[in-house]
Amino acid sequence: MKLRVEVVALDCLMVRLFDEIAEANMPWMLAASESLRAAFAGHLIDLVPSYTTLMVHYDLTALSPAQARELIAEALIDLSPNACTRGKCHVLPVWYDLSVGPELNLLSQLSGLAVDEVIRRHSEREYQVFALGFAPGFAFMGLVEEALAAPRLNTPRKKVAAGSVGIAERQTAAYPVVSPGGWNLIGRTPAKLFDRERDGYSLMQPGDTVRFEAVSHAEFINLGGDDTPLEAQV
Repeated sequence: MKLRVEVVALDCLMVRLFDEIAEANMPWMLAASESLRAAFAGHLIDLVPSYTTLMVHYDLTALSPAQARELIAEALIDLSPNACTRGKCHVLPVWYDLSVGPELNLLSQLSGLAVDEVIRRHSEREYQVFALGFAPGFAFMGLVEEALAAPRLNTPRKKVAAGSVGIAERQTAAYPVVSPGGWNLIGRTPAKLFDRERDGYSLMQPGDTVRFEAVSHAEFINLGGDDTPLEAQV
C-alpha cells in the first residue's frame, strides 16, 4: 500500500492507497473507508470509493485543508483490514442469449472458446464490486479471467437496455437503467439494480460480491425480465 493524498478541489482530497487494481485491495479499501468516516464524523459530506482511491469531500467551513490532511493521516495510521468486514453476496440471474447479448459470438471468437464455455466461465466466478459510477447503481466488478477480457466497442451504442450484462477489459457489469454504453453485451438480468425506494438506492455497494447465474428464457420471464431484442429497442 502506497498512501498519497492529492488535491481534487478546495473541499476534496483524494486518498490514493494503491496504484494497481486488484481484488486483494478491497479489504484495505473498506478498512480505510470505515476509519475515515469515523475520523471526519459530522464534518464529512461524502466519501467516494473507487478501485484504488477514496475521495474525501469535507465541510470546508468546519475544517481547513491542513486539518483535513491531519485527520486522514491519523485515521490511516496502523491501518489493518478487518477480516470480519465483508459485504453482501448477490446472485444475479442472467439470460445469456444472442438477442440480448450480441457480443457473445465476438467473445467466443476472441477467446477461441465455444459460446457455452464463455457463458460457463463468466457465470462460475464470484466478482468483487469495486466502485459505483457512470450511472446510478452501475457497479464496476471484476476481475473476469483474461480469456474473456475484451476492449470496449469502438462506437458505443446510443441505447443499452436496463439489465444488460457486459464485459469491458477485465471488468464486468450490469446496466441498471437504459443508457448509452460501449461494453460487450453477453446477456440480461431481470434484477432491479437501482431503486429510489431502496436504502442506498443501489442493490450493490463497494465491498459486495456478485455471482451471475445462468437461467433459461422461461425463468428470466418469470422473474420479470424484458426479452425485447436489443436491436428492436428504440
